[in-house]
Amino acid sequence: RLGLARWLVDPKNPLSARVAVNRFWQMCFGNGIVKTSEDFGTQGDPPSHQQLLDHLTVDFVESGWDVKLLLRKIVLSATYRQSSIQTEEINALDPANRLLAHGPRRRLPAEFLRDHVLCVSGLFVNESGGPGVHPYQPAEMFGRNAIGHASAKFTVSTGSDLYRRSLYTYWKRQIPAANLRILGADGRIACRTRREMTNTPLQALVTLNDPQFVEAARVLAERAIRQGGETPAERIAYAFRLATSRHILAPELEIIQSEFIDRLTEFQKQVDAAEKYLAGGGEQKPPADFDPAELAAYAATCSLILNLDESLSR
Repeated sequence: RLGLARWLVDPKNPLSARVAVNRFWQMCFGNGIVKTSEDFGTQGDPPSHQQLLDHLTVDFVESGWDVKLLLRKIVLSATYRQSSIQTEEINALDPANRLLAHGPRRRLPAEFLRDHVLCVSGLFVNESGGPGVHPYQPAEMFGRNAIGHASAKFTVSTGSDLYRRSLYTYWKRQIPAANLRILGADGRIACRTRREMTNTPLQALVTLNDPQFVEAARVLAERAIRQGGETPAERIAYAFRLATSRHILAPELEIIQSEFIDRLTEFQKQVDAAEKYLAGGGEQKPPADFDPAELAAYAATCSLILNLDESLSR
């Protein structure tokens, strides 16, 4: 086994480094330089950019297999940072974007999407290592009538463990994390190197109603009220900037602010509905010093912002 390990990372054997570099490229761009990331043999696709793959592989090995350095080089490249806008000319020359004529535009992978909303809201706990954690899960997935062993139990974590990165989420092979599975994460029954991009109504139900996402939207609303400014426009612009990494345009602000006013009017007429909405998900309790109707209106607006295609995509 020691001999095999040494052979895998020997500089004279480029295969391991090439496969690793291709996987990270695939993570950033959607497709690898070798599209068939599971097959580098004669039955797989040839590299679209042979010299680029060779250069990155050599550089990766010489850096001591420094993953952060590799990813930094990729995401700071002009290729990754170019616009994702497609023109007729680009579509005619490179319809599948194999030559990277425009920037990638893809929905965030399941784990990235959950981590994104946690980061935007300020809930994210950036700790490394330790045992797996148990974020929110439907209780119906465990027990006598669930898939898997009848004695399987699941106790939801508390405190900071609810907001660890998705890498640490507890995952049984037969009972995967429900929200991540619906958002496109693969099961653990078989090994796969590529995920199929999916887009289903169930995914919208998760990002709109799952306790993790509802809680994140409410905490983002609290953050916007405390830090975003004094007026609704300033607070909405602040939340939008956090979620999309750009400044909001005037027509967009007008639409979202109009939505906020509608929600505020409704919740002011039905304060009990506002309180019920705020208590609808998550361990975090709404602050007592906030007006329930106002906070609920901001929370609904932040949920809308987090569900924009631009928030869900990169």
